Amino acid sequence: MRILIIVYDNDSYIHWFPQGVAYLAAVLQRAGIDVVIYNQDLHHYPEEHLKGFLNDNRFDFVGLSFIGGYYQYRKALKISEAINCSKNRPFYIIGGHGPSPEPEFFLRKTKADAVVIGEGEETVLELLEVVYRKNKPMEAVKGIAFYNEKDEFVQTERRQLISDIDSIPFPAYNLFPIEYYRLLRMPHCTNTDFVMPVLSGRGCTFKCNFCYRMDKGFRPRSSESIIEEIRFLKKTYNITYIAFSDELLMSSVKRTEELCDALLRAKLDVKWDCNGRLNYAEASLLRLMKAAGCVFINYGIEAMDDNVLRIMRKSLTVKQIVAGIEATMKAGISPGFNIIFGHIGDNAVTLKKGVEFLLKYDDGAQMRTIRPVTPYPGSPLYYYAIEKNFLYGVEDFYENKHLNSDLLSVNFTDLTDEEYYEELLKANRSLLMNYINNRSITLAKSVEDLYQNKNESFRGFRQS
Repeated sequence: MRILIIVYDNDSYIHWFPQGVAYLAAVLQRAGIDVVIYNQDLHHYPEEHLKGFLNDNRFDFVGLSFIGGYYQYRKALKISEAINCSKNRPFYIIGGHGPSPEPEFFLRKTKADAVVIGEGEETVLELLEVVYRKNKPMEAVKGIAFYNEKDEFVQTERRQLISDIDSIPFPAYNLFPIEYYRLLRMPHCTNTDFVMPVLSGRGCTFKCNFCYRMDKGFRPRSSESIIEEIRFLKKTYNITYIAFSDELLMSSVKRTEELCDALLRAKLDVKWDCNGRLNYAEASLLRLMKAAGCVFINYGIEAMDDNVLRIMRKSLTVKQIVAGIEATMKAGISPGFNIIFGHIGDNAVTLKKGVEFLLKYDDGAQMRTIRPVTPYPGSPLYYYAIEKNFLYGVEDFYENKHLNSDLLSVNFTDLTDEEYYEELLKANRSLLMNYINNRSITLAKSVEDLYQNKNESFRGFRQS
């Protein structure tokens, strides 16, 4: 049995390591299945190259996983066309956060043979066996959708989540060009750092209404498993910086403390960043995180107005946000600020609050901008938009409304679209000028240090 898994190109200079694909590949490898990775991302191959590759090579299956988004949707259609036009077209499977909430639509648009809904490791393995061995009907496989021989849409019962995610093997790093992926740049990494993402858990304990991730609850990995993987990455690929990639490493104070204590005991000497929660940004915990190597925490703030936060179901207040950011900076850790605009209750005043906050607490670690809120299929906000006739379903979303992540898909405010864009233009112009001014000051200080202090460690005027 042979499967080709496609890693699509998202037009990045250095791409994020495709962890989801790598986990699937590891499970398939363990089962004795021949896995081949098609790295469109690394090589920036056009879709015509994929068609030629499939014409020249035979596979039993081909798989594509992608998240929700205007770019990913259009990319999936182009890749699907190449697969469907190939001479040796394999059985075609799609999955990921993109197709999972609306599998029938994506089956119709991509002409794939099956959609894997939600967590894929167990489902994909069973699906491949059923299709390849023909030992039972596809209807028996939980967690999939397809069109049967009568051209009827079939969606099977959802599969239970994997309760013990330590049982899943480490990502199949051996199948990927890690020398390329480790060049990813993250806040506070140096030119000599090698960066790799690591997953510390799956899911989230919160229920923000704009989130389209369908899996309920939070399942942490054991600290021992995480330490073992980091040790492997450091030894095998000289990784010096870990980007914890799960939705919420800071799922509780206790859990974060346990992981930090384990990192300190292991003496791995790596820097790391993570996604955090300002509910848990306590001074003592942040000091411990700093001691354990944390240099950056990315916070989902989303709004600086209590009413909007309540409508979003953020389980967060402005007071908590300010206190948590100040405590993070006092601990010597850079905070990441994510603010969106255009949610129910948003207006010019709430946007101004967000801009003022970003300017006040900017430490120069990242460029700060504000983007529109997007009701991705699968999120409660998406179904609210349909209920209010702002959207007419998934096809309207992908074909008519969601044309770019920095443009409005749905305007939930009382502003006209023109007024909305005028406010966002003013906001982001202010934020970008602040970033440029800060960069100018930093560069001016470096050149003064060079010539006035004769800084012999200066390494030239470089753009990074």
